[in-house]
Amino acid sequence: MEDHIVSALAAGQQIRAFGCTSREMVEEARSLHNTSPVMSAALGRTLTAAAMMGSMMKGDKDILTIQIKSAGPAKGITVTADSRANVKGYAIDPGVVIPAKPNGKLDVSGAVGPGTLRVIKDLGLKEPYVGEVDLQTGEIAEDITYYFAASEQIPSSVGLGVLMNRDNTVRRAGGFIIQLMPDASDECIEKLEENIKSIPSVTEMLESGDTPEDMLKRVLAGFDVEITGRMPCAYRCDCSRERLERVLLSLGRKDLDEMIAEGKPVETCCSFCNSKYVFTPEELTQLLKDAGK
Repeated sequence: MEDHIVSALAAGQQIRAFGCTSREMVEEARSLHNTSPVMSAALGRTLTAAAMMGSMMKGDKDILTIQIKSAGPAKGITVTADSRANVKGYAIDPGVVIPAKPNGKLDVSGAVGPGTLRVIKDLGLKEPYVGEVDLQTGEIAEDITYYFAASEQIPSSVGLGVLMNRDNTVRRAGGFIIQLMPDASDECIEKLEENIKSIPSVTEMLESGDTPEDMLKRVLAGFDVEITGRMPCAYRCDCSRERLERVLLSLGRKDLDEMIAEGKPVETCCSFCNSKYVFTPEELTQLLKDAGK
């Protein structure tokens, strides 16, 4: 099943919903960053949520960033997404290994630990929108659910899951976001809460063969459901030599002069895809000259 996101409306537009399958995206991230199983799950859940949240944005140049700063072994996770559900991300410590939970499941909350979750939306305005909340559980889904309620005042339910194979590759990944509109009735809210309590986990649904559409129909059982869109999602890094040149220039003349004086090539690496770019002292000199510094 190709990675994609479906959007839907339900209960006479009292509910909007998004469902996602993201195995290929999460496996690409695992392969690029050589993440441990628990960090594949933590990063994968964040990537999946960001893809769905990115698809909610309207502008072609809109960018959403999720930053998790944690006091746990993972130390932090950064993920960005655009409005076409292209995502990229990395964990500060991708190799974290900790014991599984007593039920055998990966201990994502133990790896992430306490900290903060920040969502930055660059919508082309003078200043980006920034919302920040304390991590509630470190399980990612519950933390993003809390973010929506506390920072955007949108009652939501977020489900995210990553299931690993024995060889540490990604077997299943996906999730859903369900949001109540301001005019949602008490009856609608109660019915939705009952549904959410009774559904299997995201990974169980995906393992049973459910598509994103199927997951949404389970969560929204008993409601009229209208699928309103379908969008591919993918792990895609847009780094380039020109982008890294701008990063080097942002260091300032003093730092670049010191690099040039050392007489050695400078290697830079993209945090999102690990692509390496090498700049010789002569190229750094020309870079300063072209920039008028």
